[in-house]
Amino acid sequence: MPYYIFKIIPGPTNLMKKLEKLEQHESFKEAKQRARAMRAEGGDGDATQIKIMFAENELEAEEKLQEKREQPILREWEK
Repeated sequence: MPYYIFKIIPGPTNLMKKLEKLEQHESFKEAKQRARAMRAEGGDGDATQIKIMFAENELEAEEKLQEKREQPILREWEK
């Protein structure tokens, strides 16, 4: 399964965000290096995010990125 690199542009609400597929790689190492380089190129004040998603196809990757995830519960020792 390939690794997809997406640019996530925030929308007016958390549920509405624009996803733009930038690249696709076969190995995680390549995808990680490329994503780090893209993040370094972006400005500090930029609200966009660069994320890597591992999925069967591009549609599944987009669906996973659009999922609403609950915040993890922080334990006392993690604070």
